[in-house]
Amino acid sequence: MSATVAASARPPFWSGLRLIVTLELRQRVRGVAWYVLLGVFFVIVGLVTVLLWFATNALESGGGGMFSTIIFFVLLLGSLVSPALSGNAINGDRDSGVLATTQVTLITTWQLVLGKFVAAWLTALAFLVAALPFLLVAVVLGEVSFGTVAISTLVLALELGVIAAIGVGLSGIQTRPLFSIVTTYLVIAALSVGTLILFGLAGLATQSTVTTTSSDFDWNNPPADEANGRWTCTDPVVHESSVPRFDYYWGVLAANPYVVVADAAPGSFDELGNPTDLFGWIATGVRSAQHSPELDTVYDACADGGSPQDFNGSGGDYPTAEEMYNDAVPSWFVGLSIHLLLGAGALFWAFTRTDTPAKRLPTGSRVA
Repeated sequence: MSATVAASARPPFWSGLRLIVTLELRQRVRGVAWYVLLGVFFVIVGLVTVLLWFATNALESGGGGMFSTIIFFVLLLGSLVSPALSGNAINGDRDSGVLATTQVTLITTWQLVLGKFVAAWLTALAFLVAALPFLLVAVVLGEVSFGTVAISTLVLALELGVIAAIGVGLSGIQTRPLFSIVTTYLVIAALSVGTLILFGLAGLATQSTVTTTSSDFDWNNPPADEANGRWTCTDPVVHESSVPRFDYYWGVLAANPYVVVADAAPGSFDELGNPTDLFGWIATGVRSAQHSPELDTVYDACADGGSPQDFNGSGGDYPTAEEMYNDAVPSWFVGLSIHLLLGAGALFWAFTRTDTPAKRLPTGSRVA
């Protein structure tokens, strides 16, 4: 009977969630340090924007390169700041004795965990809001489509939410705030840098043999009449070499948050088929890695005619960056799904470790 009364007396889910979010935000922005941090971030992004302006001659070439670079810079700084702000959200309250006081109220564990996550996410989004003036400058310079602006900003916001979810989740899983913060940095580093290292090393470690068969004009025995005579060709020469197989491991890059943002943005190319921003260059590079190398090639100089004048000297038309981009499979939704599952799994694990009454407490954990 008492349990039924307590359950009925609990505030609605959204009211309790809003209460935890409000308390968390007030605690975070109470001091001057938060505003100083936000101001330093604003100044750094401003300096980067000015340098990009002069470095890329943005007034003449458009703001596509500037916009994409600022988006990546916000993601970089968010990856550096957000773990420190969210990595001790739960175990920090446990160390200070505040968590147990909250848990004896009518606030549920899900309200507690999700409330801290939403507050950490809003805190991370504040850095994106601080960078909006500079993003608008890049958009005003032109050559940045609405689709690129909307999709890249939305995916960036989701990636910042994933970082916040991982930090809050690990703060509920681990008992020590320092360990959870460091682990959060390690997870983000594994996704950002570790995927690049794994892709490069695995591709170089996996080699395939390329067989090249070539026939050339016999330059030592030219015909008497070089203009009209038919040249003889040398016997075919077979040459073997090894090439790395990056196409086996291109899927590893799908888990990289920078690749997710770049690949999600619509590709923008000039009249020559070259990317006009950093999104396009990264996405094209990742998608070109999907193509397997040609393991059996034939070079026959005599195939086009009987003389060097008839030979065009080309080995075929190479595809442009735009053609490689369009012929490959996008991977951003796979990487984003992995990140969302990772963040949701961390929050669920934090819920199981924080839920009360606890059947088993970790060694050395504080109750009150």
